[in-house]
Amino acid sequence: MLIRIDPRATEPIYVQIEREVRRAIAAGEVSAGDRLPAARDLASSLEVNMHTVLRAYTELREAGVIDLRRGRGAVVLPQEATAPEVTRAVADLIETARRHGIPLSQLHQALDEGAQP
Repeated sequence: MLIRIDPRATEPIYVQIEREVRRAIAAGEVSAGDRLPAARDLASSLEVNMHTVLRAYTELREAGVIDLRRGRGAVVLPQEATAPEVTRAVADLIETARRHGIPLSQLHQALDEGAQP
């Protein structure tokens, strides 16, 4: 699993890490039961603070994406399959955003705001 971050981005690094882990799961690079890199190792390879990685892992745990236990590490949990209709809608949305020059970070923000009750 390759995680890329942009330290110059306006999006917090922990959010970038969380997004990259989700992307890796969606792309099949990691599967249910696979262990994620230890927070200390990932922080070292990304040249970020270990607590930044731990925050990303905590967010993923709270979202039900991973199981995080001291001494055992972070393990990917089984995920429900996304409905094909939703997958197509997301692909269409991303394509439309690209055509209009809307950066992914802005699209994420719009989705987050749209999901608010």
